[in-house]
Amino acid sequence: MRDTMKAVPRRRAAEQLPLAFGHGSASGRDDLLVSDRLATAVALIDSWPHWPSPVVILAGPPGSGKSHLAEIWREQAEATAINPVAGGGAAEVAARGPVLLEDADRIGFDEVELFHVINSVREHGTSLLMTSRTWPLSWPVALPDLRSRLKAATMVEIGSPDEALLSQVIVKLFADRQLNIDDKIVDYIVKRMERSCAAAQEVVDRIDRLALSRRTKITRALAAEVLGELYEPDGTE
Repeated sequence: MRDTMKAVPRRRAAEQLPLAFGHGSASGRDDLLVSDRLATAVALIDSWPHWPSPVVILAGPPGSGKSHLAEIWREQAEATAINPVAGGGAAEVAARGPVLLEDADRIGFDEVELFHVINSVREHGTSLLMTSRTWPLSWPVALPDLRSRLKAATMVEIGSPDEALLSQVIVKLFADRQLNIDDKIVDYIVKRMERSCAAAQEVVDRIDRLALSRRTKITRALAAEVLGELYEPDGTE
């Protein structure tokens, strides 16, 4: 049985956040806590198949939750993940049902094939969800017809989490490890870490591993040591 810290009831998971991490983290729609920064994107995902346009693009920084939302939609819509490369048959897949293209700005795609995918979706009444770190207008697209199709897509931006949301992320990640963490330690961590859910995952992982290796409880001093290793200058006062 793990030693636990003092339970502090002030924080509660009233707002949901998308986390697809380990240690038993829930990743389904029923476990999705919704903060203000995610409300529009979640509402859009929930409204499928009654989307305002057949193509939707979720844009946001790494760790913002867009991939988790995309996975929820993929399961809900029974969508197929595609990679629009020349000769890959992605357009044919899109004709048969909903499709998902993740990290469109990062993995690259064949412009002609993506154009055919979008046309196929429009023609056959299916859906395409894309995720990206940036807006499609910043993608290096040379094909005018594809640029026109992308402009017609419904675009939703997901911002970086604020301190309140990150605090809830930290609490949840520790709770997934059956640990209750003091609010003062949570506040200390949040004010000194990178503002992203991915960073929260790394910080909690390192703190938990260090506490386990030393067989000690999690204290502010231990958190400061981990933050000092991750960020420069050191993460103490």
